Amino acid sequence: MVQKTSNAFIAASWIALGAGMIGFIVGLTRASMALNEKGYYFTVLMYGLFSAVSVQKSVRDRLEGISVTDIYYGLSWFSTLLAIVLLTVGLWNATLLPSEKGFYAFSFLLALFGAIAVQKNTRDNAQLDKDKV
Repeated sequence: MVQKTSNAFIAASWIALGAGMIGFIVGLTRASMALNEKGYYFTVLMYGLFSAVSVQKSVRDRLEGISVTDIYYGLSWFSTLLAIVLLTVGLWNATLLPSEKGFYAFSFLLALFGAIAVQKNTRDNAQLDKDKV
């Protein structure tokens, strides 16, 4: 049984996703790093968001009895952990102030949380709409 997601939680999820993504990207555009470094961090952000949504979907599919192969399930988790490791290694070796490193780490994690929550809300609401018909 899926309950209707509250409008407050839907709004909070989109705000978390937007704040994390926009904060991270604005930080990159204002950073005094080489373009290839900016591209690396942007790619890690996009990869992390995609993989987090993929984990949420595959976990939810399994809970609902929808077939998900072990390979896809494992790759989803591996990809999410890899994105976090890539960001960690990149920030560890970056010549940034500790406050900048913390900013990127927390905006990245906020964006991942927001992406997972938005995916959950979207799926719940789609299921409710489907059940109404």
